[in-house]
Amino acid sequence: MAIIGSFTKTNDSFSGTLATLTLKTKVTISPVEKSGATAPDFRVYADKNAEIGAGWSATSKEGRAYLSIKLDDPSFAAPVLARLVETENGRALVWTR
Repeated sequence: MAIIGSFTKTNDSFSGTLATLTLKTKVTISPVEKSGATAPDFRVYADKNAEIGAGWSATSKEGRAYLSIKLDDPSFAAPVLARLVETENGRALVWTR
C-alpha cells in the first residue's frame, strides 16, 4: 500500500496533489451527475482541465465511506486503481497492487 496523494475536502469536491514516479500535479476530484447505474460519481482532473480519471462512491466492509478511483495517463503502463480514504490528517489517495 502506497500513498500517492493527499487531499482536502471543500464542499463536495476534493483537491490535492497526486505524485507518482512519472507524474506530479495538482488534482481536483469533482462530483458529476450520474448518467447510469455504473457511471462514475466523480471525475478526476489534473490542473483543472485535463481529465485523468473517474471515481465511484463505495463503502468498506467496516462501514467506512471511500472513493474508488481509476486513474489513467499516457505515461502510465496501465490504469492505476486507488482509494481516497479519510485519515487523521485529511484524505489520502492510496494505491495497492
